[in-house]
Amino acid sequence: MPTARLVVPLVLAVTFGAALLGAGAEPSRAACVTDDTGAQVCLPAPPARVVSLYGAFTELLWELGMGGALVARTSNDDTIPEVAALPSVGTGLRPDVEHLLARRPDLVVSRGGRASQEALSALRARGLPVAAFDPGGIGDLETVIARLGALCGREAEGAALVARLRERLAGVAERIGTPGRRPRVVFEVRAEPLTVAGTGGLVDEVIRRAGGINAVESDKKLLLFDVEALLRLDPDVYVVQEGPMNRKPPALADRAHLRLLRAARTRRVLIVDETLFSRPGPRVAEAVEHLSRFLYPERWQ
Repeated sequence: MPTARLVVPLVLAVTFGAALLGAGAEPSRAACVTDDTGAQVCLPAPPARVVSLYGAFTELLWELGMGGALVARTSNDDTIPEVAALPSVGTGLRPDVEHLLARRPDLVVSRGGRASQEALSALRARGLPVAAFDPGGIGDLETVIARLGALCGREAEGAALVARLRERLAGVAERIGTPGRRPRVVFEVRAEPLTVAGTGGLVDEVIRRAGGINAVESDKKLLLFDVEALLRLDPDVYVVQEGPMNRKPPALADRAHLRLLRAARTRRVLIVDETLFSRPGPRVAEAVEHLSRFLYPERWQ
């Protein structure tokens, strides 16, 4: 279980100053945090050279004011033009370790899930300071922001970012109030093979905070689905993400069976940006707002 889920949001195991550096050292900028793999990551000073191996964390670092410290990107990291111009170190799950080492990072920020373990082991074996995070929801995301802020000497910026996130989410909740009937939503992660979002991840929380109900009652984050089961669910709204996991998905009208869905017949189909909806980054409140506007247009006039 990730460490972040064992603590109250924003109450973190962070050690500063002389406890890390020793007697006589500058006590103000050193920090240690525990990441979501249980590893303690310690830096003697805020990093001047950072490599992020996940686009969501790149966006977080950018919002924390660390854009100038970023020295490389992954091949899918293209949401920030300035970052897209940086040299690539490959994919987040299979980075080119030698190329990454050549960038001389003071800190590498990576995903912490099972799929990342091979890359994490390779990077840590080379002595690189790696902080790995695996936020499962918005509460977990807040702790990631706080820990990154601590490591980067940007605690105030982290607190301000969390405050903005909470304020925007509260604004959505105020807009939708207590609707009499919440629309049932299916979120397509991939068209072929058909893969949808269950109730065990960030997408489900985005749906709920936007005022919808995830029609897929499974505690798995992602699950393969068959057309017959989808037709039985017959959701009010069908959301299709478009991005690296679902490139150029065909329109529902071009899918022989899915055109029979209530959502297709009533034109309640929404195409969304995968990088906005499926990444636990600083734009998650924007995703909630975007979906809420589609579900309740009358409340956003």
